[in-house]
Amino acid sequence: MSQDSLLANADIARYVRTATSDVFSTMLGLELEPLPDRVDNDAPRISDGVLAFVGLAGPWTGAGVILCSAAFACHICGQFLMTEFQSVNEEVLDSMGELANMIIGNFKTMAEEHLGPLGLSIPTVIYGRNFTSRSVGRTDWIVIPFACGGEQMEIRVCIAPSKGQQGHPSSQSASMLA
Repeated sequence: MSQDSLLANADIARYVRTATSDVFSTMLGLELEPLPDRVDNDAPRISDGVLAFVGLAGPWTGAGVILCSAAFACHICGQFLMTEFQSVNEEVLDSMGELANMIIGNFKTMAEEHLGPLGLSIPTVIYGRNFTSRSVGRTDWIVIPFACGGEQMEIRVCIAPSKGQQGHPSSQSASMLA
C-alpha cells in the first residue's frame, strides 16, 4: 500500500469519526469510543442486525454504510424519539436511515473540499440475518468501528474516482483522498 493510500485512509477515517461523534453527541446525547480503523476488502455483511447505506455520486462515487446489531438500532431509535423499542420496526429502520443520511452527509461535506461536489442517494436500510451486500467496482472499504454502552457499530466508506473523471480538475487536489 502506498503512502498516498495511507493518507487517504487516515483522512476518510478522521472525517467519519468527526461526523459520527458530532451526530451522536448532538442528536442522540451519546458518546462513542472510537476503535482502530482498518481496510477491508470484504463487502459489508451482518449476522443479525441492521445495515443502512447511502450512495455518493459526482466526480467520485461510492457509498457509506452503517452496521449495527438490532438491539443497538433500537437504542439509537429510542434516543431519537425518546421512547423505548424492544424490536426492530419501521420507526427503527427510519431512524437508522436518518442516522446514515446525517453521518454520511456530514462526511460528504468534509470530503467535498478535496473531491468537488458530491450528491447523496436516499438512504436504504436492511434488517435481517446472515446477509452480505456487494458493491461493483472498488472493493477497499475503510472501516471505522465505534463502541457505545457495550455495543459496537461500524461505519464503512468506499469511494473512488468516477469512470472518465481521472482528468477532472478536482482530481488533482483530490489525490489525497484517492
